[in-house]
Amino acid sequence: MTESAHHHRTTLKQKNKAFKSKHATKSSLKEVAKGRTQRQSPKARASANAAAQLRTNRRNNAKQVQLKKRQSLVSATRIFSGVDGAPRIVAIVPLTEDVSARDVSSRLAQSIDGTLEDNPAAGLQRLRADRFKTSAQFIPLPYKQIYTALDACKTADYVVFVLSPNVEVEQWGDTLLRILQAQGLPEVITVVASDEPMDPKERTGILKSLLSFIQYFVPSQSRVYDAHHGSDILNAVRAICEGKPSDVKWREGRSWVLGEEVDWADGVLSVTGVVRGAHLSVNRLVHLPNYGDFQIAKIMSTPLPRLSKSGAPAAMDVEPQILAESNEEDADSLVSSNDPDDMANEQTWPTEEEMKGTANGHDPNEIPEANIGTTPKRVRKIPKGMSEYQAAWIIDESDEDGEDDGSGDAEENGEVEIEEEEMVELQPDDTEMETEGRGSVAFQDLDADEEERQLKNWRNRKREEEDDAAFPDEIDTPLDVSARTRFQRYRGLRSFRTSPWDPYENLPRDYARIFQFEDFKRTERAVKRRAEEEAGVEPGTRVTIYLKDVPKEAAQMIPGRPFVVFSLMQHEHKKTVLNFAVQRNTEYDGSVRSKDPLILCIGPRRLRVNPIYSQHLHGGGKGANNVHKFERYLRHGVTDVATIYGPVVYGKQPCTLLRETENPQAPELVATGSFLHPDTTRVVTKRLVLTGHPLKIHKKTATIRYMFFSKDDVEYFKPIQLHTKHGRTGHIKESLGTHGYYKAHFDGPISQMDTVCMSLYKRVYPKWSELWKEDGSAPSANGIRDGDAMEE
Repeated sequence: MTESAHHHRTTLKQKNKAFKSKHATKSSLKEVAKGRTQRQSPKARASANAAAQLRTNRRNNAKQVQLKKRQSLVSATRIFSGVDGAPRIVAIVPLTEDVSARDVSSRLAQSIDGTLEDNPAAGLQRLRADRFKTSAQFIPLPYKQIYTALDACKTADYVVFVLSPNVEVEQWGDTLLRILQAQGLPEVITVVASDEPMDPKERTGILKSLLSFIQYFVPSQSRVYDAHHGSDILNAVRAICEGKPSDVKWREGRSWVLGEEVDWADGVLSVTGVVRGAHLSVNRLVHLPNYGDFQIAKIMSTPLPRLSKSGAPAAMDVEPQILAESNEEDADSLVSSNDPDDMANEQTWPTEEEMKGTANGHDPNEIPEANIGTTPKRVRKIPKGMSEYQAAWIIDESDEDGEDDGSGDAEENGEVEIEEEEMVELQPDDTEMETEGRGSVAFQDLDADEEERQLKNWRNRKREEEDDAAFPDEIDTPLDVSARTRFQRYRGLRSFRTSPWDPYENLPRDYARIFQFEDFKRTERAVKRRAEEEAGVEPGTRVTIYLKDVPKEAAQMIPGRPFVVFSLMQHEHKKTVLNFAVQRNTEYDGSVRSKDPLILCIGPRRLRVNPIYSQHLHGGGKGANNVHKFERYLRHGVTDVATIYGPVVYGKQPCTLLRETENPQAPELVATGSFLHPDTTRVVTKRLVLTGHPLKIHKKTATIRYMFFSKDDVEYFKPIQLHTKHGRTGHIKESLGTHGYYKAHFDGPISQMDTVCMSLYKRVYPKWSELWKEDGSAPSANGIRDGDAMEE
């Protein structure tokens, strides 16, 4: 046996420092480099490093940043400069019942020894803050007027939330804060007000608790001001008069006017106020909440009378001038939808028999149908003593003409004599005629059984939602109707993700009324660029806007409800398909089903919609075929796409979905989200899953039952692919018997516990939306209007 030599580990070997020679040859340097080339980083250059570290450059950079911030602040507050400048709009929103908005505005004015100029007709208050060289315009809002508060916060530069130290915020205040949070809030100031000052010992704890509450909705809040503390209320006024109002994203590029005076004459509505936001164009449409869109006839300047140093009005006033007049060629049209042309559809040429048998498409012996609403009342004859209920079962002689033709001869030959009864005339009910003619639904006082049945159906909605979550899209095949008749509008798809679907196939009539954009992003950029280039009335100018063809009821100014005029961009009046990415409110526990009536708040508009929900692909893409699965319910924790017909929207505007309750001013917040895109080619498909039970199994072949109940249905649906819940796929081979049994072959063995499924698809569409009015009709007891129930 030979002994192996002892070796030290290489990690313990000593390595001496290499000799550095300045006079090494090129060949030796290349050998040491071993092919590596040294490249100096541009960041490590001596000149760049030295320039970045120079003290003077750092000072100049800081000065430039400071100057840029100062210029942006000056440009943002330029229209507020001076007592005669545009006032800062302040909305005062009480969140509890025991506080008063007008009390808070008076305390704000007293803190700077100012006087409030009250405008009782408009419900506005103006404060001249000479101490801060500016002015403010307060909108004191009443309690529990949610839509008034939403409109006021859309126009305000500052929102003052008024809390109480004694009363907690109720559910209404919590809902309002959530809606305003989703809508977008300007600069927020929180004030605590009460009839009596707080106890000094409890004051610190109360302010800390209220600050924690308001920070949940407005995280930027750093303090809460006490209305009974002199320095606190003064700091609140200073924050309003010297601060910079924060920008609301969806208001960029838009203008609005808070009405101070309103007058109506011969269909022309004149609104006086200060232009805010962007430049106001006379050729663009404007929107009045609760009334719709209107055209501008002209815009005239209306400056305030100037005051001398002593406070008296000046001797000379500036006369109003016409700033802009509408141009018929460039003005936007009020046409919101197309007029469908039924003759443009596919036509069928009449046959020769039809052309010979009729003259001009009508039989000369046929009595033409009367116009709607002009049908005369028909008097029916019934036997004497018969009730109206029994008379409803009598068939008219005109309805029996076809049946009596064959039996008339037999009766004549048999000479059957029937004793004639004494007949009386039965007058039809007027209310029934009016209801059938106009299609209106009158109030009906239901009996106890019917009321109980409707209540039971409403409570079963929760159970239906749970069943749909456990067994999505599954439905039982009806026994009394053949499957090929029940599901004749459905089709099968080999692959839901990749199978093609023509988006222009079998479109409903509503699609002929809407507008489609060839490239919406390009159109949006062009509209915004044109709005910036177009000359209009500058913001901060006090003007009078004259609107054409406005109804007289729109000229009503209700104290406590601000009168606001919002300008619209080009094409924002036209109807198209709108898609919104929405997420359900975590605090709402009710059932939210597709096509349920809701209120959509988007920008300055409020619409009554019946949205349909569909799956939202990850990243917001369209997929290979732009086909998306219809969702029956809007569920918690899932982002879905809500699709409606509505006016065009630009930008990622936030939206909220509200559900009406018995109290019109206390709706429930259902969902929040933002505008996605107006894609008219997005295919929303509803899926139905027919299930069957394997009766006998032999390797890959099985006998399936309970999916169909007739042989014809099996042959009709034979081309559609089958799948199981355990992942097997197959197809129908042949029908067995006459009770709907069939033999199926799969790509692998299936188990007895498996379920055989067949997926069917059809495209669904939303319902036409309409403008929601604050004094609209109340919803039904279960929140669903007649005819809004979703069909299967």
